[in-house]
Amino acid sequence: MSDLFKKLEQKRISLPNDALIVLGGCKSYKTFDTVNELAIAATGGKNNSYAVNYRVEGKGEVTEAVVHKVTNGISANYTEEYMRRRDPDTMVIADDLPSDKERFSERFGYNFDVLRKETLEWLQKQDLAVFFYFAGRENIGSGGIAIAPANAGFFAMGLAMLQSIIAIDELPNDFVVESAIYVAPTFRHTHFNGKQIVVHKRSENLHEIFSYNLYPGPSAKKGLYGALLTKGEREGWLTAHCSTVQVVSPYDNITTFMHEGASGGGKSEMLQNIVREQNGQLLIGTNTITGEKRLISLPMFCSFNPVTDDMALCHPSIQKNNGKLTVLDAENAWFIRVDSVNDYGDDPFLEKLTIKPKEPLLFLNIQSNPGCTALIWDHTEDSPGKKCPNPRVIVPRNIVPNVVNRPVTVDIRSFGVRTPPCTKENPTYGIIGLFHILPPALAWLWRLVSPRGHANPSIVDGGAMGSEGVGSYWPFATGKMITHANLLLEQIIHTPRMRYTLVPNQHIGAWKVGFKPQLLMREYLTRRGNAKLRGDQYQYARCPLLGFELNYLTIEGSKIPSRFLQVHKQVEVETSGYDAGAEMLYGFFKSELLKYLTPDLSITGQKIIEACLSGASVEDYLSIIPMDYQYSFLKNSDNE
Repeated sequence: MSDLFKKLEQKRISLPNDALIVLGGCKSYKTFDTVNELAIAATGGKNNSYAVNYRVEGKGEVTEAVVHKVTNGISANYTEEYMRRRDPDTMVIADDLPSDKERFSERFGYNFDVLRKETLEWLQKQDLAVFFYFAGRENIGSGGIAIAPANAGFFAMGLAMLQSIIAIDELPNDFVVESAIYVAPTFRHTHFNGKQIVVHKRSENLHEIFSYNLYPGPSAKKGLYGALLTKGEREGWLTAHCSTVQVVSPYDNITTFMHEGASGGGKSEMLQNIVREQNGQLLIGTNTITGEKRLISLPMFCSFNPVTDDMALCHPSIQKNNGKLTVLDAENAWFIRVDSVNDYGDDPFLEKLTIKPKEPLLFLNIQSNPGCTALIWDHTEDSPGKKCPNPRVIVPRNIVPNVVNRPVTVDIRSFGVRTPPCTKENPTYGIIGLFHILPPALAWLWRLVSPRGHANPSIVDGGAMGSEGVGSYWPFATGKMITHANLLLEQIIHTPRMRYTLVPNQHIGAWKVGFKPQLLMREYLTRRGNAKLRGDQYQYARCPLLGFELNYLTIEGSKIPSRFLQVHKQVEVETSGYDAGAEMLYGFFKSELLKYLTPDLSITGQKIIEACLSGASVEDYLSIIPMDYQYSFLKNSDNE
C-alpha cells in the first residue's frame, strides 16, 4: 500500500487531506491504470455476472446494480427504476464560497462535516478502487483522484472513460490534484431517503465531490462538469453544454455547428446520420391526429466529422480572435443516449460502432445476458411493456470514426428545444418551426431560460416545461448564476460573426418529427455555406421570441411544406392555437428572466431582459446587439 505514496512523493504530488485519511486507514485499496483493468474489476475479476451488493443498516443486503461481462464491454443494470435517470436536484454545496445553490446545511439541517466524517469512516472499512484522472483535454481542465468501493468497478470504469484515467507511472511530476471524487452509495439509503445526492465541497485549490449514488450522470460526468465550470467561473471562461460537428456538403463546403440545449435537447442526435425509409425517402414527420406522413427525397446527405458530444471548452488560449467562437471537446468519452434507437437499422453508424468496438464499452439500462453482445436497441424495461427512456452507452471518443481532435471554429450556434404537440384545442409551446434565425440578444435569452422541455428522457421530473437554467448547464454549476449570465453575454458580444438558430425536436405543431428538424437544418445550412437568404425567404416570426421564421425552404429540389416552417399555417393549430402557445412561452420567459434582473447583471443584459419583459419586437433586440451585416444570414434586398 505504501508503494503509491512513495511514487507520489518521488513525483512531488500531494493528495487531498481526505484522500490521505481514507487511504492511510482503509481495509485495502488497489490502484488502477487503465480502463481495461476496471472493466475486469466491474464483474469482480473472472466472473461474467456480478451483483453490486451492500449491507445497509435497517435494510439488510441491497443490490444496487447487476453487471454482466458482454462481448462488447460491460453492461450494468440498476435494480431501481429511479436510478436509471439523473435526478435534477442532486447537487448541494458544503462550503462557504459564493454560490446560488442550496447549501447542505439548509437542506438537511446539520453541518456537512458530520456526514463527511461518517463517509470517510465508511470508506475506510471498504476494499477500495483508486485511480487518477484528468477532466478536460490538452491540459485545459482539472486533474484529480477517484476513490470508490472496489465492487463498484462499473462506476469507476465509466468515470475513467469519461475523464481520461492516468496510469500512476505516467503521472507528470508536480501533477496538481484539483478535484477528487469519493463514492459512498449506501448513504443514499441511510441518510437521503434513496435520493441521488451529490455534495460539492470547494476550497480555493480543491473541488471535492462526494457521490452518494452509482449513476454516473450526476457525479462522474456532470459532477466533474461542475468542477470545470467552477474553474472557468474563477478564471473568466466557460465550458459550454453542447455538441459540435463539422459538416461537409456534397459540394465540399464545410460548416461547423455547435448545438446547445438542456438534457434531451438533441445534442448527441446532432452527431447522428439521417435514416431513410425503406423506399429511400426521408420522413419529415407524422401527423399525430390524422396519421398522415410527409416525406421528401434527397439524393445525397452531407457527411460529418464529430467534435464534441456534450461539453466544449471555450478556453481563452484556443480563441483565434476572428469574431467566431473556437471550442475543444471537454471529454475523453461520450455518454450517448440511445432511446431513439429502437430496432436494428435505426442508426447504422452507432450500431456498427457499439456491436464490435475496438475497446470495451459501458452500457447502462440495456438488456443483456452474461457473455452476450449488448445491443443498443434492447432497452431495459422500467415495468412490463414500458422501456426505460434513458438507455446509455459510454463510447471512447478515440474510436469514433472521423472524430476531430483539435479545436474547431464554429459557424452556427443552434439551440434545441423539446416541444410537445400543439393544436388549437390543446395549445402548447410547440409552435417552433423547422428552424428559426435568432438575433444575438434573443440567442442569449434562450440560453438563460433553457427550457427542459417535453417528456425529457434523461431527467426524473414531472414532464412539465421547466428550466435547465443559465447556459443549460446551471444544474451542474456551483457558483453564481449572474456571473455565468454575464460570461455568456460577453461571449456572444465578442463573437459578432456567429450565427444563431433555434430548432425544435419531437413535435412541430400537430406533427411528430423526432430530431429531423435539426438534421434537416444541418443539411440545408451546410449546403448554403456563407450565402445569405433571399429577402423574401424570411420574415419576423409571429411570436417575436422566435426571431425570424422562414417563408420557404428547398433542399436539393425538395420543398419543405410551409406548415413545418410556420406552425400557425397548420389547420390543426391556426392562429388561435399558435397565439395561445406564444402566450405560454412568454409567461415562461417572464417567470424565468425576472431572477436575472440584479445590479450585478451587465447593463446590456438588463436592457435585453427589460425589452423582453415589455414585449419587445425583433427590431428591438437587433437595436441592442445588431447582427453583423457582413456575416449575417439575412440580406435586406435581392440587389445586395
